[in-house]
Amino acid sequence: MKSYQFFFMVLAAFCLYLPAQAQERINANRQFTGAVAGKDHYRAIYQLDQSSPDVIKKAIRNINNLLDDPRLKGKIEVELVTFSGGTEALRKTSEYGEALKGLVNKGVIVAQCLNSLRERKIEKSELFDFIGYVPSGNGELVIRAADGWAIVKP
Repeated sequence: MKSYQFFFMVLAAFCLYLPAQAQERINANRQFTGAVAGKDHYRAIYQLDQSSPDVIKKAIRNINNLLDDPRLKGKIEVELVTFSGGTEALRKTSEYGEALKGLVNKGVIVAQCLNSLRERKIEKSELFDFIGYVPSGNGELVIRAADGWAIVKP
């Protein structure tokens, strides 16, 4: 009988402890304001390989949001590499010219994969004249990742 009493006492204490601990975690989470940017320099490469207008707009918006993050002001280096379907964003006929030029003016490298141009039979003259080129988009991602860049795929 005493072992049952002990068991129920332990169970009751445990049941009282869990809600208090849960409330502490909720309060701690409520106070969270984000990671501290303790390094002097950060680097991120955005991968754009889709032609969906929603994805293209999201990539541009995400990059602008990153550049506006007060924790990273003056500490962030950003590249946008386009390949496959993402190539469509860099066509002169696309609606994204001003937004992309705005990124370049903020220091973002905007680069197009040459493999995608060759495979899609697209001439450089069909793309904005302010972009850079890389031999392969995937190669750029691999090199940047090996160099410590964060890869972001919107």
